[in-house]
Amino acid sequence: MVKSTMESQSNIRTLFAAAKAQRKHLEQTSDPTSTLYQENLKAAIANLEECRNIGDRISLFSLNETEEDIASGDLQYLLTDYYLADLVSKDCVSSRKAVLRRAQEAFERYLSLLDAYRMLSNNDRKLFERYIDSRDDFSLTSTNDPSTRRDVKIARFKQEQELKLKLEFIAKVPLELRGDDATLRELCLAEVELCVHHTFHALDQTAQELKILALMPPTPPADPEQRGADYRERMGQRKDQYSDRLDGPISRLVNDGKAGPILDKDGKPLRPFTLLDSRQRLRDGVFRPDHSLPTMTIDEYLDEEKRRGGMIDGGGEQSGRPTEPDEDNLDKADAETMKAREWDEFTEANAKGSGNTMNRG
Repeated sequence: MVKSTMESQSNIRTLFAAAKAQRKHLEQTSDPTSTLYQENLKAAIANLEECRNIGDRISLFSLNETEEDIASGDLQYLLTDYYLADLVSKDCVSSRKAVLRRAQEAFERYLSLLDAYRMLSNNDRKLFERYIDSRDDFSLTSTNDPSTRRDVKIARFKQEQELKLKLEFIAKVPLELRGDDATLRELCLAEVELCVHHTFHALDQTAQELKILALMPPTPPADPEQRGADYRERMGQRKDQYSDRLDGPISRLVNDGKAGPILDKDGKPLRPFTLLDSRQRLRDGVFRPDHSLPTMTIDEYLDEEKRRGGMIDGGGEQSGRPTEPDEDNLDKADAETMKAREWDEFTEANAKGSGNTMNRG
């Protein structure tokens, strides 16, 4: 039993060191969406999960103990769930909502373990209690007042900088003193405290992102036939191959036989084609003007418009000439004579300018 426990402790030490090295390497990678990055990420997550399983199996941490009961060499394993949550949140392949829930659970386990050992400060313990009461609505501030939220963020930023300076100062201890139990313990506790600060900030961001994802419409299932139908609809093409698009994609032109080779390797035709009667006809079709040439003269066009009724005769100089009276039409001649007499009588009875009596110049 003792031998098995020693082997497990050796395994957890090796796996945890490998996971920390992988995590540091991932932080230095510039493209988190690459396949290599995601493969290394999965390997680091697997190592941390195995570390947690080993710790649970050998009862590395007990709720009946206190911080002083934990060996200095085992304090680093308190960060297992934090490292796991931090790496899980960087998963760009799985469902984002599932990734956030998984990271949220790991962060909660990390805080629960520290709370059981009473390693949280009074303010952090109050924040953790508020998180337990409303996980999905958790925020670093209990109010939505912008000024209050800004003040809280500034205060926590200053605390974070102080913790980082403290951690850097302890890390600069000479190597010959690193074996000192007190120095090692102080270094681990400083890192644990800094990670608590990062955990609450991550839980705040996670709750906000989950609210945004809840407002998004559900993603339709990835059905290959449905994806093909959606593509045809986007291209304006229905099942009967009819399309409202004036110009189809190049691939369709190739498939319809409007581009590509005419004959295959065996000389069989791949698409319909027309044989020209001479090389001259082919040359005339290639070296033709790039603009449309007229097909009729202007006179021919005017004659065609007259034939279609698009033009009428008249107008011009002839429209101002008086028509010659028809001497044979006596009724029309009498009507013209009476009209002229009435006009003469009107002009005699109404002198020119007699109507303008109110506004004379």
